[in-house]
Amino acid sequence: MSTKAKLHIANSKAEVAPLLHAQVISCVQKCSDESKFVIALSGGSLPAFLSANALIQSFADAGVNPQWNKWYVFLADERCVKNDHPDSNYCSIQQHMLTAELPIPADQVFPIDDALLDDTTPGTCTTENIAKDYEDKLKSVLGDNGKFDCILCGFGPDGHTCSLFPDHDLLKVTDKMVASITDSPKPPPERVTLTFPVLNAAKTVIFCGAGGSKALILDAVFAEASLIDDGSYDVVMADPAPYPCGMVQMECGDLCWVVDKDAVTGVEVLEKS
Repeated sequence: MSTKAKLHIANSKAEVAPLLHAQVISCVQKCSDESKFVIALSGGSLPAFLSANALIQSFADAGVNPQWNKWYVFLADERCVKNDHPDSNYCSIQQHMLTAELPIPADQVFPIDDALLDDTTPGTCTTENIAKDYEDKLKSVLGDNGKFDCILCGFGPDGHTCSLFPDHDLLKVTDKMVASITDSPKPPPERVTLTFPVLNAAKTVIFCGAGGSKALILDAVFAEASLIDDGSYDVVMADPAPYPCGMVQMECGDLCWVVDKDAVTGVEVLEKS
């Protein structure tokens, strides 16, 4: 069965952040009566769209109380490096979003346990240990069958998302919430990532990206598009999906894409709509 999604297109890269913030705000509003708001974030170019001051201002402009004390922040994927390493997604998210201005309790933010990187016990697999530890942390907040309220994902010019790469065995993993990878085609090779069952079960998954390097991927993953009154599009995802970023199949949640005009230049189904 084909998956449906909502597509929002910003006029420029600078206007992507407000559109993305609006989607996050909508997710927060849906959880206003809940005791927790559990979100997962990717790295790459995504954290730059989530700067603390801009996010705070967007909530203020919308007249919505973010209730930061309810936020639980996880990583959608992480490179197996120290948390202060330049390659660390956590480090990037911390620099842009998790600053002193954003009062999310420190014990509700979950980096990987980078002390496990120092485990030299013979016969152990460091990345597997990190993945298992991170899954345990996730379950401590969500439970065994819990759902993220929001997962924010980027996507690469090769169509990967999180650390789920084209034609990789991880695309088939169904028995883990967090999986390890030691042969990532994009350095560094050792990583941990949320799996598709977790993405599919989320209440909302938002893909965000900008730039012309994304256009070929979006042309491939969108099968149909209909322009609606607010200027956004209802889209149908290609089935079968040619790339990992198009493989999310929501069980009952919402799928959303936020991109700029450059990212959809030449996307055939949009030109026809």
